[in-house]
Amino acid sequence: MRAIVLTEPRRAEVVGSRPDPEPGPHDVVVEMTAVGLCGSDLAVHDGTRPTPGRPWVLGHEGGGRIVAVGAAVADRRAGQQVVIEPNYCCFACPPCLRGMTSGCERRRSPGITVPGVLAERVAVPARFAWPLPSPVGPEILACVEPYAVARSAVRRAGVAPGTPCLVVGAGSQGLFTCLTLLEAGARVSVTDSRADRVAFAERIGARPVAPGGGRAFPFVFDTAGVPASWETSARRVATGGTVMVIGMSDEPFGLSTMELTRRQLQVRGSLIYDHPDDFAATVAAVAGAAPRLAGVLRPGVPPEQAERAFAEARTAPGKSWIDLSGWGEDRP
Repeated sequence: MRAIVLTEPRRAEVVGSRPDPEPGPHDVVVEMTAVGLCGSDLAVHDGTRPTPGRPWVLGHEGGGRIVAVGAAVADRRAGQQVVIEPNYCCFACPPCLRGMTSGCERRRSPGITVPGVLAERVAVPARFAWPLPSPVGPEILACVEPYAVARSAVRRAGVAPGTPCLVVGAGSQGLFTCLTLLEAGARVSVTDSRADRVAFAERIGARPVAPGGGRAFPFVFDTAGVPASWETSARRVATGGTVMVIGMSDEPFGLSTMELTRRQLQVRGSLIYDHPDDFAATVAAVAGAAPRLAGVLRPGVPPEQAERAFAEARTAPGKSWIDLSGWGEDRP
């Protein structure tokens, strides 16, 4: 079986020697057709986010078609188009028992803690392989997971229709956040240090603003999560407003308790989504949102050019993804 593996930092290669997966009793095997790339993948690709070993199968955002089901699986069948929810919670730790599976203490994540999904076929726990209610193009499968991340952040924030919101950072997650806020009826502005990313966000309906002074917003969504973006987020949030932090960095940012208290700010981190409701709601919305989601995507890259896809994910505006559909077509 072929797969795209990391052999050394910044070197992703196609190998043809991986064993075909067999489903456990509660698993399905998915023939992959599309996999998106995000910042977590780039950190693994860089070698700055450690993995259990190398060569390491990359990727976590994507889906395909079920080709085999485990003996105990009754609600999935071969031939279904599915998207993978790539955060396998344990259902038994304290956060999981509270319904906060996003905070699972024993979460397994393809491409990060367990081998990824950039392969011809992968075995997935059946409850984390979500059938699509209506067929969608393979490219849409590459963006359902980050769309779920954005939808969860907007849900947690409680943004009402007509509310002015600022999205800081117009990378791919910023674009999905803009799109989700627009779907919620918010008035969406966006800022980024790169003009090409801001222009891309304008194409899907966001309004550009300068990162400096000016209007304050009751909701700010920081999708970059670095000190420079935090400076913009803290400066542009209104008194009594909320900053939702989606992007992640291990660099500390500055906020005094004096400023936090006097401005009565709420700062909240939003990590992935909570199983099953957030992903179920996203999957239900995908068919209607497909044309808008397609507007965020770049052209798919074939697996043999995986390094180009990773390079584009670092530099080019829009969502980068790898098109694996050809592998299924030429499989005997």
